[in-house]
Amino acid sequence: MATLYDAPADELIAAVAEKLEDELETPEWAEFAKTGASRELPPEQENFWAIRGASLLRKVAMDGPVGVDRLQNAYGGAKQGTSRYRVRPYQKTNASGKVIRTLLQQLEEAGYILTQEGQGRAVTGEGRSLLDTTAGEVIEALDRPELERYA
Repeated sequence: MATLYDAPADELIAAVAEKLEDELETPEWAEFAKTGASRELPPEQENFWAIRGASLLRKVAMDGPVGVDRLQNAYGGAKQGTSRYRVRPYQKTNASGKVIRTLLQQLEEAGYILTQEGQGRAVTGEGRSLLDTTAGEVIEALDRPELERYA
């Protein structure tokens, strides 16, 4: 039986995002909001909200219980001063907490994540099951011989 650790991350996230698209509702402000101070523009992908939700679900399943602050740090980036043409050392910035918090709340309403008091958010059995079954489907679709033992 395959688990989320066995499947390639990018393909697993894309497959889970397809399943989550109907369950996650993109807020009106999401098309105008940047995902962090290190970004110049908002995301251009049509299904960005579902992709980020799938990525957060996977991250919470692998690292959980985890809080918004640690997730902001993980999704953050490097910002170079006030302009991108300066010769100044890069500084680490955090990702947008509003985007992460809203997605976590939506995943919690869907039943994939739960809040553990004083520890952060952790994945539920339903969320783990979604990730593991999708990972099995991804590995089967890859049809790579070195991964067949997991299918």
